[in-house]
Amino acid sequence: AGVKDDSFSVLDLAEYTKNRPWWRKVFAPSSGSSAEKYNVATQLVIGGVTGWCTGFIFQKVGKLAATAVGGGFFLLQIANHTGYIKVDWKLVERDVNKAKQQLKLHSSGNRVSPEVKSKVDEVRLLFQGMCKCFTAGTAG
Repeated sequence: AGVKDDSFSVLDLAEYTKNRPWWRKVFAPSSGSSAEKYNVATQLVIGGVTGWCTGFIFQKVGKLAATAVGGGFFLLQIANHTGYIKVDWKLVERDVNKAKQQLKLHSSGNRVSPEVKSKVDEVRLLFQGMCKCFTAGTAG
């Protein structure tokens, strides 16, 4: 009862996976990697063609998206000038002032860099110009 059988076989998994990958059993014997199936020139051609097709598709989709965003902005401007959209500029000004106060509270402890300050000034001037343009357009 106390006798043990110490004979066992060692299974080298590295050698086993080289000879018989599991995906070949599951899918098919011909489902190896492309490095095994095709030479370098064929891989380069396939990569180049798929890259070109991807770039072409993204170019068309990008143009379509830019056209949609620009067209939407254009339609909103037309709707604003024809009176379909009314903007409550007092509410906008109140919200901007509230945001300014929050920025002052958050940035009171640290100094704002000159680059950020110049960009904020540019946005402020642009916004003021837009407000003047819209109020002049709706007043007449």
